Amino acid sequence: PDMLPSDVTGVTIYNQASQGFEYRPGPIIAQVVLADEINRATPKTQAALLEAMEERQVTVDGVSHILPEPFMVLATQNPIEYEGTFRLPEAQLDRFLLRIRLGYPATNKEIEVLDRQQFGHPIGELHVVASVEEVLAAQKAIQAIHMSAEIKAYIVEITSRTREHLEVYLGASPRGSLALYRASQARAALQGRDYVLPDDVKALAVPTLAHRIILGPGARLKNLTAENVVQAVLGDLLAPGGDPKAK
Repeated sequence: PDMLPSDVTGVTIYNQASQGFEYRPGPIIAQVVLADEINRATPKTQAALLEAMEERQVTVDGVSHILPEPFMVLATQNPIEYEGTFRLPEAQLDRFLLRIRLGYPATNKEIEVLDRQQFGHPIGELHVVASVEEVLAAQKAIQAIHMSAEIKAYIVEITSRTREHLEVYLGASPRGSLALYRASQARAALQGRDYVLPDDVKALAVPTLAHRIILGPGARLKNLTAENVVQAVLGDLLAPGGDPKAK
């Protein structure tokens, strides 16, 4: 809670030796930024990430500083019921590609955690698995994954229906459509395909769209979640090439 926006973006200070101002970069000037427990930062500090996440630059004292490529922000957050936390601004949530709820690990996985940390922390065993050039090449290759016009229309229809849902105050923005588009391309590539299937879209609709949806007051009374809304939209829509009887 004590972190200031300048602690994220960096500051400009006066250097007496050079008799000039110089920029001292903040932690945002990196290729992979981990914002651990991001909702413990104040909304003003959280907002310091907006320009970086959207425009891939930060502006300090009127001077813009371009971020290195590739650039990615990963964040974790505590349940909002915990004391000392702040709800993330909608504009910031909209800039995250995915939101995944991890929950608790299965029993065998938790035992594995204990085993792996018996003699040290696994983070000490990390090593380079890809160069910057390889990551950038992979990103470019994913952009070339083919998506038919029907599947593009399917994505836009899913997003549009979140805006029309009776229990939704604010539906997913066009950023949501683009996020689902890119994520579906990435899933297809990971599956070893150079084309997107409707199943790719279905698999990623909830993690790419749910966090962008703001529910109306009536939804809370019905214990309806944003995830429920996206799942309902998927259930009501016929996927391209699908069987109308199996809708």
